[in-house]
Amino acid sequence: MKNRAGLILLFITDAITIVAIFYLSVALRQWVLPRLFEGLPEFEADIWTYYWIFFLWFGVVTYEGGYSRRFTFWDEVKFVWKSVLFTAIIIFAILFVGKQGALFSRAVILNMALLSFVVIPLTRPLFKRLIYSLGLMKRKVLIIGAGRTGRTAKSALESEPNLGYEVAGFVDDEEGLPRKIDGIKVHRGVDRIERYIRRCGIQDVVIAKPELEKDRLTSIINRIQHKVENTLYIPDISGIAVLGTELRHFFYEQTIVIEIKNNLEHLGNYIIKRGFDYMVALIISPFLLVIIAVISCVIRLNSQGPALFRQTRIGKDGKPFMCYKFRTMYVDAEERLEEILANDPEKREEWEKFWKLKDDPRVTSVGRFLRRTSLDELPQIINVLKGEMSLVGPRPYLPREKEYLGEYAELILSLPPGITGLWQVSGRSNTDYEHRVRLDGWYVRNWNLWLDVVILLKTVPVILRREGAR
Repeated sequence: MKNRAGLILLFITDAITIVAIFYLSVALRQWVLPRLFEGLPEFEADIWTYYWIFFLWFGVVTYEGGYSRRFTFWDEVKFVWKSVLFTAIIIFAILFVGKQGALFSRAVILNMALLSFVVIPLTRPLFKRLIYSLGLMKRKVLIIGAGRTGRTAKSALESEPNLGYEVAGFVDDEEGLPRKIDGIKVHRGVDRIERYIRRCGIQDVVIAKPELEKDRLTSIINRIQHKVENTLYIPDISGIAVLGTELRHFFYEQTIVIEIKNNLEHLGNYIIKRGFDYMVALIISPFLLVIIAVISCVIRLNSQGPALFRQTRIGKDGKPFMCYKFRTMYVDAEERLEEILANDPEKREEWEKFWKLKDDPRVTSVGRFLRRTSLDELPQIINVLKGEMSLVGPRPYLPREKEYLGEYAELILSLPPGITGLWQVSGRSNTDYEHRVRLDGWYVRNWNLWLDVVILLKTVPVILRREGAR
């Protein structure tokens, strides 16, 4: 009952959002566009003329699972963008084939599509969280396994409030486990799991115990599958590419094969990645050139030396290139570093772990600001336009760091380095060196265009919050 009430409330909030977007689109057509483009005819809009668009939108969203599936935040963004694009294509196709273009304002429809790309991905998760806070649509989850995998599953579910899962408890047979984990009870006895499901009102069960033997796992699933809505199993596949993997079913043999794709092995995907880089770089370059010119003047006024700093980095296939950055250090920085490391053991230990220093005395006052805001990396847009770097990719490593990449070297160097990357949105300088290397390896193995879009969007708040910046 609560789930149905929550779905009705979600439908109502979606409808309110779409109606608000419609009237805002009409206002833009009536009051803004005529000031920008002379000669536009007078326009009056009646919402009832466009009623079929609302039915079409809700039909697409429902068909794609917008009211039956649960999404993480970024999957929700992807889902909304896909639905908006699909709906817009259908609308313009109907107007073209039906020759009804004169009855409808194409500007209003285009405005609605563009606003929907921004407004719905922001408002829908907020409304969902509001609905969850009212106790509606939330799903109680029981996790089988209170070990490392079980705790990771709990953290993963709680880190995505957009999913609406509530971990109601753990079940495990292992000795030495605490009675509670982060305030959540650990029940003893997997054999009594049906009792816990009934008592706690469990809707979904997560099996997070990959060490279970096949017969035991099969027995547990057979006992609980018909008692809950969903049974989720987490296998131990850490270190394996997971994005874009596909399950293939061999029905008669009752066998499932996990197909792990190498997306960047296909020339078409690599061309798409490079095309995306050039398109975005060309769009933002005029704005960046003005910022670069201003920052260059400030650097020259603050300390002696050039505004730009060039340093050899390792590029695709291990080829060296000159990486551009704003100069953030004094011109005699290397001499200062040698003196610091020779006289301060703690600084030497920090340098050997991170290859960076906190409160680095070699950095100028302007340089500190540039580093905190990551503005020192803006000139790397030149490297992107030259084809030496990508907007998103692995870190641009120094030649001396190549030996520390270990087994990841060939994998990481198969792509151009990026201005930003998974390492930057996962803690930046607070992430230790080995973890950064693993993140770069994970990025290359799991690459797809949507991953690049998500990392670019996540980079903005990370920079504004100055997370891990040094």
